[in-house]
Amino acid sequence: MNTLKASAARFSSGTVRMATSVWKPQDHVPKEVKELLNGPQTNYVLAFLNLVQLLKIQRRTGWLDHDIKPCESISDHMYRMGVTAMLIKDPKVNRDKCVRIALVHDIAESLVGDITPFDPVTKEEKHQREWATIQYLCDEFIKPYNATAAAEIMEDWLAYENISSPEARYVKDIDKFEMLVQCYEYERKYNGKKDLEQFWSAIESIKTEEVKGWAKDLLQKRQDFYKSLKK
Repeated sequence: MNTLKASAARFSSGTVRMATSVWKPQDHVPKEVKELLNGPQTNYVLAFLNLVQLLKIQRRTGWLDHDIKPCESISDHMYRMGVTAMLIKDPKVNRDKCVRIALVHDIAESLVGDITPFDPVTKEEKHQREWATIQYLCDEFIKPYNATAAAEIMEDWLAYENISSPEARYVKDIDKFEMLVQCYEYERKYNGKKDLEQFWSAIESIKTEEVKGWAKDLLQKRQDFYKSLKK
C-alpha cells in the first residue's frame, strides 16, 4: 500500500464508519458548475475554480456567531496561513510543503461549509462530509484534467488531517495562530467590547516551539491592550 492509500485508510477508518447521516457533496454543487461538467465541452479547470470561489464568499462561522460583520472569509484565513507558512525558520521543515498544505486544508469547506464545535453536527459527521468532499473534488474535478495534481492535493489534505508530517504539524499550529491573530484584530477593532475569550483556549493546542513563541508574543500584546483600556 503506498503512502497516499495508507494515509487515506488511516483517516477513513476513524470517520466514515461513524457517520450519522448520508451526505453527498454532489448535492451541494451549484447549478452553473454542473453545467460546466455536463456541457458539450467539459471545462474541469473552470468548474473547479468556481468551487474554490465559494471559499471566497463564505464567511467564517465563529465570527458570524459573535456578530462580527463584515468578517473574514474561509479563503482569507487560508491565504494568510499560506503567507505565515513562508516565514517558518526551522531548517528541517519544508516551507513550500507547508504553504501547499495551508492552501488546501480547508478546501472541502467549499461545499461542506465552516462547521464549528457549536453547530448541531457531530465531529464524526463533519469529518465524514469533508472526507467525502475531498475525494469528490479530486476524482471528479481535478483528476480528469491533471491526475498528478489530484494526487498531490489529496496527499496534502490527508497530511493535515492525520498530522502525518512535521509540515502538517506546523500548519495545524499556524491554523490556530492565524485565528488568534484575527481574533486580536477584531478585539482591537471593537475596542475590547466583543467577548472573544473562548477562542484563546486554542493557544494550548499549539505544539511547535516556533509557533508557540509567536503565540506567546501575541498573547502579551493582547494583555497589554486590555490593560490600556483600563487606564
